[in-house]
Amino acid sequence: MHFFFEVLLGGLLAGIMYSLVALGFVLIYKASGVFNFAQGAMVFFAALTFVSLLERGVNIFLAMLITLVAMVLIGIATERVVLRPLINQPQITLFMATIGLTFFLEGFAQLLFGSQPHGLELCNRTEEPRSCIRDEPMTWFSELTGGINISQFDVFSAFVAAALVTALALFFQKTRIGRALRAVADDHQAALAVGIPLQHIWAIVWGVAGFVALVAGMLWGARNGVQFALTFLALKALPVLLIGGFESVPGAILGGLIIGATEKLAEVYLGPYFAGGGIENWFPYVFALVFLLFRPQGLFGEKIIERV
Repeated sequence: MHFFFEVLLGGLLAGIMYSLVALGFVLIYKASGVFNFAQGAMVFFAALTFVSLLERGVNIFLAMLITLVAMVLIGIATERVVLRPLINQPQITLFMATIGLTFFLEGFAQLLFGSQPHGLELCNRTEEPRSCIRDEPMTWFSELTGGINISQFDVFSAFVAAALVTALALFFQKTRIGRALRAVADDHQAALAVGIPLQHIWAIVWGVAGFVALVAGMLWGARNGVQFALTFLALKALPVLLIGGFESVPGAILGGLIIGATEKLAEVYLGPYFAGGGIENWFPYVFALVFLLFRPQGLFGEKIIERV
């Protein structure tokens, strides 16, 4: 039983990492109706920029600030240069534009910083000895629970994700811009009628999505290394979105927890029965497909009823 809870906790904590990537999709889709396939490339660009600055001797906090500015500018430029000229075009046109943006960001990042993989440690380099957040078991938690091991990096990631989601929730609920964002999400035409500038709101949303990509890039880069494979996080977030719903921030979090837990449990308990292995790579998609058979709109999605 201890082993089961250890696997379950590890999966839940890892699922929050998926939620961070899915959150970027949700923000943009909720405000503009665009499925941003380039979110994975934005995560890769943010992680590569951040680690390249660190390797050049830049302080970790300054590197974070520079990368944040770069990601916000990329988000705003994407809205202004790529998507604004395509307003009122079919959704497939906007989707294809984000696919093109994916390849541009991948090539541009490697043109600036090279294509070799990088290791990334989240360390405080201003103190000696350096204090780092590593993917190692928390000994005190193991002693407290009688042998259940969880990673300190997973706990740190969960804390960061919870803080980010709380901040975004307060931003959407309490601020004037947040209320405008919710109005745009509910009805574009009504928002325009009351004087809310859609272009400004979309630019803000893309800037926030760039910030979310930075946080996700730092955490995923520290876990798996900064490499081209980070771009495929967009595909990993799809089951999360299908389960949670494309327009729900809580759905992105809950969907990530479900995918993380089921993926880890399937890897441990079902993996030995599949000779080829790699069940963790395809099981989330199968699980999401089965889920869609019973609730096509996702957990937090609204059921669409068309009258003819």
